Amino acid sequence: MTARTDRPTPETDQPHDLVGIGIGPFNLSLAALTHGLPNPLAATFYDQCPAFHWHPGLLIDGASLQVPFLADLVTLADPTSPWTLLNYLRTRDRLFPFYFAERFHIQRAEYDAYCRWVSQELPGLHFGHQVDAIRWNPENAYFEVDFTQLDAHGEAEALGRAHTRNIALGIGTEPHIPEPLKPLADAGTVPVIHSADYLEHRRKLLDAEHITVIGSGQSGAEIFLDLLRARPAGREKLHWLARTPAFAPMEYSKLGLEHFTPDYTRYFHALPEAVRDQLVPHQWQLHKGIDHDTITAIHDELYRRTLHGGWPDATLTPGVTVRTAGRVAATRVELHLEHAQQGTRTRLTTDAVVLATGYRERPLDPMLDSLGTHLRRDTAGRPRIDHHYRLDLDPAITGSIYVQNAERHTHGVGAPDLGLAAWRSATILNHLTGTTPYPLPRRTAFTTFGLAPQNTGIPPQNPVLIPLAQGN
Repeated sequence: MTARTDRPTPETDQPHDLVGIGIGPFNLSLAALTHGLPNPLAATFYDQCPAFHWHPGLLIDGASLQVPFLADLVTLADPTSPWTLLNYLRTRDRLFPFYFAERFHIQRAEYDAYCRWVSQELPGLHFGHQVDAIRWNPENAYFEVDFTQLDAHGEAEALGRAHTRNIALGIGTEPHIPEPLKPLADAGTVPVIHSADYLEHRRKLLDAEHITVIGSGQSGAEIFLDLLRARPAGREKLHWLARTPAFAPMEYSKLGLEHFTPDYTRYFHALPEAVRDQLVPHQWQLHKGIDHDTITAIHDELYRRTLHGGWPDATLTPGVTVRTAGRVAATRVELHLEHAQQGTRTRLTTDAVVLATGYRERPLDPMLDSLGTHLRRDTAGRPRIDHHYRLDLDPAITGSIYVQNAERHTHGVGAPDLGLAAWRSATILNHLTGTTPYPLPRRTAFTTFGLAPQNTGIPPQNPVLIPLAQGN
């Protein structure tokens, strides 16, 4: 179908108060809390996907979230909201089963079902709408958002334009494929897939003679465990490779988890850019480790396979990088490996590769290209983002563009964490409305991050708030 080339103006000349671009968990949280405002906002949200789905390729049977169920879309900002997980369970007559199950961490599939329920019930969400461009209209002091409405097959059906005073970018992340494996993954002639597509290709993977999983995080561990359980004892033929020096547990101590509090976020944001850049790579175990239950389940499964003598045909090797990769014959893959500590190199031939190599923030630049020099950047060329989660824009642009999960370089490891979703959404709405419809706690951690400068007038029990008092 050929799309129209004109873009009709909105039905009303009045611009929206807020347009959300992307409807993942974070903008879904924002939409849910927007719906609960005492003074309603004119808000609408767009996503190019036909419906909400949260990492469908990783909804492995039995896999759980790494955050408690209280980290739903709204509870930590407004536990009285109709969009809580508990209310979802009530609508499904499942409160008593949930009560007796005593599950503090729900399964991923249940979280996905909960979010889909919210996305289906909440007004103002438009799936099948691909946002093409954002522009600032200086004459009318609002943003113009051009979009393409897609049909059920993803083909262009109609063009449209929305006007808005403010924007919330929640375009999420995209699978990261290491450079040495990109040609093989793109070619599709051999099974080299990202973990995001694991369930779609699971049956084909299990038919492979030998399988290699690359990546030491939670996804890699869950996939390795799932493959291990599905392979016959003594004929597992699995390799699990990781760049990290160990298959390490996720930092899950109570005080360690305080790195995912608003207190730490404020502290991190106030640090110099160079210090922030040094910190993030060293904090990998806060979010890239493996939860204790999964590590235990893997060891238990491997141990069970030794009960009658012998060892499972499964090799687990950390500290390894893939230097290059190529195709062997028509269907096999040869990985050229290097061990960092030993300084040794070898080759591994395998029939299938699963890349549990994580995700990267989708770049904002293509969508913000029209803003040009109006967007202020740090010394590394990244967008500057203030403590209200707003892009730092030239004063000539009076509207705000808020970002969700695009601010790890300014706000730290909590940026992609589901546990901070409701708090960040509430922060955005408090700033956007200029009021406090969602009162937020002044203190959220027992840890005091940093030292309080003298003569600031800030009470010593809240030194983490000092950076905000000094301004940004």
